[in-house]
Amino acid sequence: MSPATPATGNSRPPTRREAWPVLIVSTLAFTVCFMVWMMFGVIGIPLKKSLNLSATEFGLLTATPVLTGSLIRVPLGIWTDRYGGRIVMAVLMAVTVPAIWLMAYATQFWHFLVIGLFVGLAGGSFSVGTPYVARWFPKHRQGLAMGVYGAGNSGAAVNKFVAPALVVAFGWAMVPQVYAAVMLGTVVLFWLFSRSDPAHLVPSNVRFMDQLKALKDPKVLRYCQYYSIVFGGYVALSLWMVQYYVGEYGLDIRVAALLAACFSLPGGVLRAIGGALSDKYGAHSVTWWVMWVSWICLFLLSYPQTDFTVMTVNGPRSFSIGLNVYTFTALMFVLGIAWAFGKASVFKYISDDYPQNIGAISGIVGLAGGLGGFVLPILFGALMDLTGIRSSAFMLMYGVVWVSLIWMYFTEVRRAEVMGAAGTASPSFTH
Repeated sequence: MSPATPATGNSRPPTRREAWPVLIVSTLAFTVCFMVWMMFGVIGIPLKKSLNLSATEFGLLTATPVLTGSLIRVPLGIWTDRYGGRIVMAVLMAVTVPAIWLMAYATQFWHFLVIGLFVGLAGGSFSVGTPYVARWFPKHRQGLAMGVYGAGNSGAAVNKFVAPALVVAFGWAMVPQVYAAVMLGTVVLFWLFSRSDPAHLVPSNVRFMDQLKALKDPKVLRYCQYYSIVFGGYVALSLWMVQYYVGEYGLDIRVAALLAACFSLPGGVLRAIGGALSDKYGAHSVTWWVMWVSWICLFLLSYPQTDFTVMTVNGPRSFSIGLNVYTFTALMFVLGIAWAFGKASVFKYISDDYPQNIGAISGIVGLAGGLGGFVLPILFGALMDLTGIRSSAFMLMYGVVWVSLIWMYFTEVRRAEVMGAAGTASPSFTH
């Protein structure tokens, strides 16, 4: 194969010695990037108190890094196709280190917003690593490879284990200082153990606008909608859940973070299983069932704590309906598993339908998911300020899932079997 030929995952044998080391070190790098990206989900709680923030302002604070991490995804995906994932990932991580360190010295709300925009660049690492690792594997293993890499989402759970302990022991300012040191060390490790292959680059005659023409494809828009739920919702709730537990159930920040990790951890590490299932059953089948499980969980999570009195034959009688902390956590655990599978299945769609343009398409779809993760926390805060009901966040997500289920039914389910034969690729439709 000529180095100018775009790789589709079949350019080399599947037993390449470099493939698994590249995948492992890339997954480590993505885990650290995601941990940094989710930092405000924990340190935002003491900041909310010290800065006297409203729920909407808290939502904006936590969502600000998500904005830049989302907007940068399309150009990063395209640069990965053009220059290679190794150099793009290393530079991306390196430029975030100063901003992470400076976070410890911020004192005003606008300081955190501005610095958060630069820290958020770490979130763009997903659209770099996804095409980078996929091209080291044959097509029938790309779903697994991208799923393993995507398990770096578990950085959200790592943040919930590490940051609360640092906050309690040393104060919130220690968190960005430790994270800056960890990011710097990760840059060194990634550069030492990663590799590059010129055969994985898109030809130099492919222009920026040529790669963006995929936005005209209705399938890309549909995948963006799916990903805005399974990834955007995951990011938003990962940022929101610690303060939700603290406010709704009156828990200590360390206990709240531990329980919130019951959602974040499976939502990250089980993505690899979702990739394997997508390779076996097809992206369509996995995504369809993910949406239905999400619909059920969010319906139950949406119900607010309710006290009411009814007149019985024996006089008035009061009842209380609502989720206790154990049932709530169990539902969040199931939702995290579903979204882990869904994140992998959406990218299996992409590797099936756009094997020569994975970087650009994954950047576009990743942008949509990231923007969902930016908008949703702000809407969560606005709804809580407006209604005073904490579970309004789940009511909103329930409505968004409805949209995807209806869209998926009319564009896919009516035209294909829900459970395809083993090993079949995702269905392709004519528009």
